Amino acid sequence: QSYKGAQVFEAVGLADEIVYRCFTGTTTRIQGTDFEALYRDLERFHQIGYPDNHNSTILVQNDGQLHYRDGGEAHLNTPSGMANLQVAARTNSRAAYKEYARLTNEQNMKVTLRGQLKFTFDPSRSVPLDEVEPVQDIVKRFATGAMSLGSISQEAHETLAKAMNALGGRSNTGEGGEDPERFLDNRRSSIKQVASGRFGVTSHYLANSDQIQIKMAQGAKPGEGGELPGFKVSEYIAENRHTTPGVGLIS
Repeated sequence: QSYKGAQVFEAVGLADEIVYRCFTGTTTRIQGTDFEALYRDLERFHQIGYPDNHNSTILVQNDGQLHYRDGGEAHLNTPSGMANLQVAARTNSRAAYKEYARLTNEQNMKVTLRGQLKFTFDPSRSVPLDEVEPVQDIVKRFATGAMSLGSISQEAHETLAKAMNALGGRSNTGEGGEDPERFLDNRRSSIKQVASGRFGVTSHYLANSDQIQIKMAQGAKPGEGGELPGFKVSEYIAENRHTTPGVGLIS
């Protein structure tokens, strides 16, 4: 109940006239779409659904909101960017990664607020390289997000753990437990999570952690918690979570 009407957010991309009338009291620090622009969108949608030429065939248009379409809605991830990232990961190609970074930075300018910002560099204030911490030490502070087994695949979950262990960083099991067979090899996650559902939590699980995270609140879906639909609960996932295959889980 406390989330209803709390306005624990800030309006982004809406003009003052919309915020003042429809979201009264909400913080808004940048401008954006106004009522006139919303009306033009509705007018355009109506024209598509009811064209002036009634004999023409009405086609459902995909403007790229969900799927990438050339000339459609801009997305941070693009086919060419993902292709270069895959080549870089599979072949350790520095050139492919640089191209992926270039394409992503270009898209960043189109789809995020941070993409509108520019750094001001002052060469006279640069730090000598011998005073910069070695990369081998920096990566030891890296940690993955808490993504549970089931929300991502077994392969992805284990790959993240392997990567962090190779770097000296830490991977996080999320709230879905971990296969005990991973405790003794490079697939072990250093951070073990305990959520309200306590899926997969045993004394053996907790003893094989360097850090324990106990979730006090669920931020993704307030009041409901993380959900894994039944069709995703395979025999392997159910075994690790100590639940029943095919039965949905809510923490």
